[in-house]
Amino acid sequence: MAVDMNMKFLVVDDYNTMQRILTNLLKQLGFTNVDAASDGQQALTMLQSDSFDFVISDWNMEPMTGIELLREVRGDDSLKHLPFIMITAESKTENVVAAKQAGVSNYIVKPFNAETLKGKIASVLGAF
Repeated sequence: MAVDMNMKFLVVDDYNTMQRILTNLLKQLGFTNVDAASDGQQALTMLQSDSFDFVISDWNMEPMTGIELLREVRGDDSLKHLPFIMITAESKTENVVAAKQAGVSNYIVKPFNAETLKGKIASVLGAF
């Protein structure tokens, strides 16, 4: 199955630099339809008012963390189908387990590169 390179990504991170890095990595991979939110609450509002195809979120943010956003997305019938990749500097087993239990599609530990991101997206969507 071919991946739609026009699918709309929502990048969620409280650091503008990380938003830019992720947006640029996605563009390097051929995805040009990328929007960004600076925390989970803003992301949830955007997800509820617009149409997105994929969420990539940082874990550590205030006031709503990435794991809280993931739980909100999975609890919402209109959003629960969305692929959701969690990005974090934490590689602790309990965090990975918590994310899996909350329904994360995949998990990336910082630092990472375009090839890692591509592999994680491909594992969720199928090869591209």
